[in-house]
Amino acid sequence: MQIEGGHSKHALALPDLSGKAILQVIPDLAAGGAERTTVEVAEAIVQAGGRALVASSGGRLESELRDVGGELFRNETLPSKNPIRIFRNNLWLQKLIKHQDVSLIHARSRAPAWSAYWASRGTQKPFVTTYHGAYNANTAIKRWYNSVMARGDIVIANSTFIAEHVALTYPDAANKIIAIPRGVDLEAFQENAISQERREAIYESWYGGIKPDKPVFLLPGRLTGWKGQKIAIEAFIQLANDNEKDWILILAGDDQGRAEYTSELRTLINNANLTDNIKLVGHCSDIPAAMITSNFVLAPSQEPEAFGRVAAEAGALSIPTIVTDLGGQKETVINGQTGLRTKVGDVAALSRAIRQLLHMSLEERQEMGKKAASHVSSNFSKANLQQATLSVYANVFQSQLDDAQV
Repeated sequence: MQIEGGHSKHALALPDLSGKAILQVIPDLAAGGAERTTVEVAEAIVQAGGRALVASSGGRLESELRDVGGELFRNETLPSKNPIRIFRNNLWLQKLIKHQDVSLIHARSRAPAWSAYWASRGTQKPFVTTYHGAYNANTAIKRWYNSVMARGDIVIANSTFIAEHVALTYPDAANKIIAIPRGVDLEAFQENAISQERREAIYESWYGGIKPDKPVFLLPGRLTGWKGQKIAIEAFIQLANDNEKDWILILAGDDQGRAEYTSELRTLINNANLTDNIKLVGHCSDIPAAMITSNFVLAPSQEPEAFGRVAAEAGALSIPTIVTDLGGQKETVINGQTGLRTKVGDVAALSRAIRQLLHMSLEERQEMGKKAASHVSSNFSKANLQQATLSVYANVFQSQLDDAQV
């Protein structure tokens, strides 16, 4: 297992991919970490002289993919887990690979990865995977289904935590694993890059145009139990029960059809008489502005995050965070220095951590934020992600040449 560290604060030199077409395969282009990384890698491929192709059912990030020079090949059935559909998508991908003269296939999710894996074998093209999550493998069938992500010629893990998890779960893949942490766009996530107009748009949307006069905690992420919105609300209810209500909690994200969960959150808020303090604002398309108009960021995930992008992005903006002490967030947050980590499922511990941040002096908050920014810029930049990923491609191509000369 190899670990790719990143320490440059500036754009790094990219390998030459002239004449190469890289096909990334992903179910959709929603606003998640895997989807965002797909666009960032597409940007780098184009900058390196290659063609950046993406097979996907599309989504919110389509326009951003086009803006960086990527090309979308739409297939509405790529998210399907139906075995027949997966096989048919393999045939569709084989045609695409041949027609577009694809040089390498990079799969980022299990169902389409099976299609991409068979298509790579059918066309004799290199196959790279990125392991984006600690997939549930509590049955033999699930373990086999997940195994496609460990079948790449190179297996990229998006954190050291995931690299170790893959090596433990699939020992035969251990010598093919390279850890490349997700990256933060340091240019986008810096205070002077976020205009007053963008900040005012957040104030208008969330607070009726009035800048809040209380400390704001932001919990960004789709509304789902494992992202921890419920435990966050319960922690703030504990504060309120202690007559500490000088705060606002923003839950920014849509429920993607989980109406019952959203209703449960609203009931908790209403029953605690905290509708003025806790707001569900729906999907947010400007996370940098959302973060810079907040004082603290929360990511109390109830299951291991593969990486922990929320904490890294907040850290880039010098904003202290509270995260759960598991998974990749152990890497993005140094407990007590760049933020705080709390035990998963422990409402009282989360409430104490929130209170600790609230009672910090301005100087203490600023010092924690400064350390967070330094940690992120040294280890989790988009430039490092792009350079390391394209180096994987270049190494695969060089191995092909070496094998051909033997």
